[in-house]
Amino acid sequence: MCGIIAYHGRRQAAPILVNGLRRLEYRGYDSAGLAIRGAAFDVRKRTGKVAELESSLPAKMPGTIGIAHTRWATHGGVTDENAHPHLGPEQRVAIVHNGIIENASRIRRHLERQGATFRSETDSEVIAHRLEQAVAKGQTPVDAMRTALKGLRGTWGICALFLDHDELVCARNGSPLVLGETEHGLIVTSDPQPLAEHTDRVIILEDGDIAAFGKGGLAIERLEGGQSGTSPITLEESWGEAELGDYPHYMLKEIYEQPDALRHCISGRLNAKTGNARLGGMHLTAKQLRKVPHVRLLGCGTALNAALIGQQLIERLARIPAVAHVSSEFRYQDPVVNPEALHFAVSQSGETMDTIAAIKEIQLKGGDVHGVVNVVGSTIARLCGQGVYMHSGPEQSVASTKAFSNMVAALTIFAMQIGRARQLSANEARVLAKGLQEVPDLIERYLADPGPIDDAVAMVLEAPSLLFLGRGLSANVAKEGALKVMELTYIPCLAYPAGEMKHGPIALLEEGRPVVVVAPDDAVKDKVASAIHECKARGARIILVCTEGDELAQEADVAIEVPRTHPLCSPLLTVLPLQLMAYRTALALDLDVDRPRNLAKSVTVE
Repeated sequence: MCGIIAYHGRRQAAPILVNGLRRLEYRGYDSAGLAIRGAAFDVRKRTGKVAELESSLPAKMPGTIGIAHTRWATHGGVTDENAHPHLGPEQRVAIVHNGIIENASRIRRHLERQGATFRSETDSEVIAHRLEQAVAKGQTPVDAMRTALKGLRGTWGICALFLDHDELVCARNGSPLVLGETEHGLIVTSDPQPLAEHTDRVIILEDGDIAAFGKGGLAIERLEGGQSGTSPITLEESWGEAELGDYPHYMLKEIYEQPDALRHCISGRLNAKTGNARLGGMHLTAKQLRKVPHVRLLGCGTALNAALIGQQLIERLARIPAVAHVSSEFRYQDPVVNPEALHFAVSQSGETMDTIAAIKEIQLKGGDVHGVVNVVGSTIARLCGQGVYMHSGPEQSVASTKAFSNMVAALTIFAMQIGRARQLSANEARVLAKGLQEVPDLIERYLADPGPIDDAVAMVLEAPSLLFLGRGLSANVAKEGALKVMELTYIPCLAYPAGEMKHGPIALLEEGRPVVVVAPDDAVKDKVASAIHECKARGARIILVCTEGDELAQEADVAIEVPRTHPLCSPLLTVLPLQLMAYRTALALDLDVDRPRNLAKSVTVE
């Protein structure tokens, strides 16, 4: 959840590091720091945003070797002392670390008994101490890294510099590190994005890899010894396109990028004339799909909400049992895994640690998992070795928008693919395929005139909490809307299937309380209308997302109408007003839209 960038080369390190930190800030932004190697380490650390660190730096920081970090706090509060980089006791080693060292407290106590003193409360600092101890005993930087990591439990992506050695050493276990060799040196990051402006050829370290770069070039070994089999990959061109342009915030930019992102996701995967759908990364024949006993989907947050929609689509189109699981709970429930079943791991970043743990649990029990991810070469993509790329392009705002839409679209295509292999008629599939292909144009039409969003925002601003309701597919759109508003505005939000409202949440209703209802014109609309009447009877005010021209709009205090589409494609339209409502409410509250408090884009710790 933190961001790492390191540089060893011929250019001045500080500008490369600061620019990389800006691009990585969405991964963590409690504090930031950098260290430049010279006769001594020049270390600068500040709480707050990268801009605050940048403003505190001298005009020139000479040195061509350095490491930098932007933090999302796990151990210890948000202070300058707890910010990375961390130094060894004699300040001859500097490290940055992503992940969690689970037994750090025990190691720290052991070091303190030996006379060590610590400058921070972090788990990471024990690594710097152990590294420096090993180097002081005459070990090479790579061997020192092996010694420092021996006996550690947890996850790490580590970059280390040594005052007495002209080497940058990196190690990975469960927390991503990406290496980019350029004409002027080596850049290491925790995310491919900062590398796009320097090179499109990268090496993604595997768990257990140790990489060292110095005068002799780059060498990658295994923690247990021997050479690594890691090989370079080519970045997609789209990963270089993450500039704001004319937009005030990344979130707004990404909302408006959804039509093109969906076109990229759908392109080449649908045939509206035949009704056939195919996700190339699946490598499953119709015969194999007919034998699948059930489907499981894994996700967290927005990815879970997309998986819940995918679950319903798969059951409806293929008439096969499907269930979506909360990734963080999955392996602790000791699940029964059928090796014949299909499993999907849904994640924008492909680095979500809870989902990675669930994948490993399935694989341990003999099952295969297909990734549904956005980042080529991400941990989940490589761990699964098969699956679907969503092709959303980079998503910088912490609150996901276009990735959600592409997750839903990819799962819709799979539902059609398995449906056609089992029982979905060609005519039904043609109608749905045509509807899905029309969605990007409909989104563009809606975004050109999004309706009375500001009227809805005015109601939300007056509310101590919000209730979101929907039925069928829209129940999960309501969940996604509630998540977006809660993430960006810090207003407590509760999302329920509309039929469940009377079984508890109705107690929250009072005069003037706003209720957000998602009710497109589909088979369950009339049932949702009943819930609206129950809310209004108790004085609640209704913010309604509905199909344009629907008479149900007359029941609402604020009605936001979206273009008519195929009922199974409705989540791709009805989520848009909720994204915009969350965005504009956060603006009205003068909050940081792209960097909500306490959140990080890529959650790489359990």
